[in-house]
Amino acid sequence: MTNIQSVVAILKKASLMGAFFLLLSCHSSASTLFCSINNVPAEHAVEYVVDGDTLRLHDQRRVRLIGIDAPEMGGRGRSAEPFAVQATRRLTELVKANHNQVGLQVGEQSHDRYGRVLAHLYDRHGLSLEEQLIADGLAYHVVIAPNIALADCLAQAEQSARERQVGLWKTARFTPADKLNKGGFTLLQGRIKHVERNKGGVWLDLGHSVTINIPLSALQYFQGVNFEQWQGRRLKSRGWISERKGQPKRHAKWRLTVSHPSMLELQ
Repeated sequence: MTNIQSVVAILKKASLMGAFFLLLSCHSSASTLFCSINNVPAEHAVEYVVDGDTLRLHDQRRVRLIGIDAPEMGGRGRSAEPFAVQATRRLTELVKANHNQVGLQVGEQSHDRYGRVLAHLYDRHGLSLEEQLIADGLAYHVVIAPNIALADCLAQAEQSARERQVGLWKTARFTPADKLNKGGFTLLQGRIKHVERNKGGVWLDLGHSVTINIPLSALQYFQGVNFEQWQGRRLKSRGWISERKGQPKRHAKWRLTVSHPSMLELQ
């Protein structure tokens, strides 16, 4: 069964049983690594680590790690977010332990809007650097399609960190929709008031001028899901909240875009 098929199967089961669906259902230990590979991609020299999810190579390319979001280091008058320093130090340690080299596996979408290379990073033993940061509770798991190759195993690593309440998960809280008042990366929760389909995809209205959008291009990962049956259910999600400027007042002010099932937890 493929990762996508596994996700949809879990979604269907959760819908029938009325339980949480997470991408995974197994319990793991801190020592378990799910994303290891046998064939390590070509290694590249690292010049320095920028923060917990970004580094610069000696060839001057900036690399953004796929599948994670680490706390921001701050700057320009802003303080570092909790665990930002620890995440940066941990990534630095992982790189140094591999003689300042990383195996680089570029994603299906190879660059982000800032021109950074989007890639999975491995050490010479085939261990995923993203997974180790997530397992230590120093980064959140995020999936932005089409870069979904490690969605399954990284979700398992995060579940382990959540169960052990390490790092970020010592204090992490999902923000209720009625308390949302700013954009940026957010752990969000609320009750689905209304479900709508249109040319923009599927819209899960949480009330309080907050909506979750699953774009048309992402619906291929939700095959067999009956979103209309979700109405009235509680939902947890995570991702980047944006303000929908210039929209009519009848539309929600805040939008969170989700492109993969592992970013949703249905109750």
